Amino acid sequence: MTYDAIIIGAGHNGLVCSFYLARKGLKVALLERQGTVGGAAVTDEFLPGFRNSAASYTVSLLQPKVIRDMALERHGLKVVLRRQDNFLPADHGYLLAGRDGLTRRELVRHHAADGEAYDRYLVELDTVVPLIRKWLLRSPPEVGAGVRGLPALLSLAGDLKGLSADEVRTLHDFATRSAGDILDRHFKDDLAKALFGFDGVVGNFASPYTPGTAYVLLHHLFGEAAGVPGAWGHAIGGMGAITQAMAAAAREAGVDIVLNTPVEEVIVERGRVAGVVAGGRTWRAPQVAAGVNPRLLFERLVPSAAVPPAAERHFRHWACESATFRMNVALSELPRFTVLPEAGDHLTGGIIIAPSLDYMDRAYLDARRDGWSAQPIVEMLIPSTLDSSLAPDGRHVASLFCQHFRYQLPDGRSWDKVRDRVADQVIATVDAHAPGFAASVIGRQIHSPLDLERRFGLIGGDIFHGKMGLDQLFSARPMIGAADYRMPLPGLYLCGSGAHPGGGVTGAPGHNAARAILADRKPWRRSRLS
Repeated sequence: MTYDAIIIGAGHNGLVCSFYLARKGLKVALLERQGTVGGAAVTDEFLPGFRNSAASYTVSLLQPKVIRDMALERHGLKVVLRRQDNFLPADHGYLLAGRDGLTRRELVRHHAADGEAYDRYLVELDTVVPLIRKWLLRSPPEVGAGVRGLPALLSLAGDLKGLSADEVRTLHDFATRSAGDILDRHFKDDLAKALFGFDGVVGNFASPYTPGTAYVLLHHLFGEAAGVPGAWGHAIGGMGAITQAMAAAAREAGVDIVLNTPVEEVIVERGRVAGVVAGGRTWRAPQVAAGVNPRLLFERLVPSAAVPPAAERHFRHWACESATFRMNVALSELPRFTVLPEAGDHLTGGIIIAPSLDYMDRAYLDARRDGWSAQPIVEMLIPSTLDSSLAPDGRHVASLFCQHFRYQLPDGRSWDKVRDRVADQVIATVDAHAPGFAASVIGRQIHSPLDLERRFGLIGGDIFHGKMGLDQLFSARPMIGAADYRMPLPGLYLCGSGAHPGGGVTGAPGHNAARAILADRKPWRRSRLS
């Protein structure tokens, strides 16, 4: 069959990209190897009567423009806010975070000076986060593009114009330094530092003292939920509700969504893309966009020698390891934390078991040596406290999102053999803070890093389609010279999280790649996505 454009992979970014193309009148096929859309943003019934998000698990970073343009609420999406944002239990107490001044009051409760430190920290964030937001739906400046790259460079220069020297220093610090360095400079209390430092290691195999983790911290701050900036929420029905609404919008726009059809090869003729082979058939199109990890794209789908040798080498060594271990558990009852045993709004938030930056640093060092951390970093969400559709009456489901767990284990060990033992260790980590939690687990779903790769195509188990390190961000994501979603093969585009601005359920790469594709169909109006 012949189309104007073909999209590889019906994850959320593939759905977004296909929608924007079809809305402009293109004939679009979206090819997906699984039997459902959504990629890693899907909802599973993992035990009879118990449903939860299988991999992606919370809402904040999804772009408001995408929500509006795709009319996702009309297509059934409903997002509710956590009643409190976070709860950090520790041996000596706890810390809560939330709206209406709760975070500041809690910081002061632990250390009086941290209230003013928080005010200063917010001022710094107000300098850098708006700049990041501006560039989420733009292509980064293209290094070495000559005149073509001038619009984006001028746009960036315009954004920086007027910043004071102090503000430029703040921007530089967050772009290059570690989260630990910045947080140690501001805060005194360990729990305060842990509250903010957690975002620097989420999906990022690094110590909070690794340079570049300050940017990863920022990456988790640019979103909103239910119209509230910076808030985190839950999609009623789980993350699959987002992608099902996107699929409805895409089909309404005219996209042909074809399931159970794995793409086997990108067709290249006379030096440019001509379509794909998928499901044993030929699908022809002059433009193909891939929502998969760029390493998977160039190692498995693009024919050898179709791109320059330097590009082949680059993508062969594209770093992929978020070192995450993902579990869902079915619970007979809510957990009771020793430091705050009553049921309350704290159970609707992100429950972070990582009471200090030192704890996070040790977890990283353990994993480097042993393959996983003896005392892992765990974020637990109990979405059934906000969404009764996920579990039977009186029962609950919890998401356990855990760092740091290597994809490659030492001594040739296999995740298939240690998966359950490691899952027991994760549950024991929670049980140490909430005695009785382990006994309340009546079923579980486990995704080791290897499972994440097998099921979702996340190479190396990397939830972001590539590490969010300094060498793989902005103009270098996925490669210097290809940061504008156009790959080093004419007609081929990258629309997944391996492109700018990176991982998370944002929809931004899909949106931006569609703009590039549409621009390239009108050569006289060629844009570099500035």
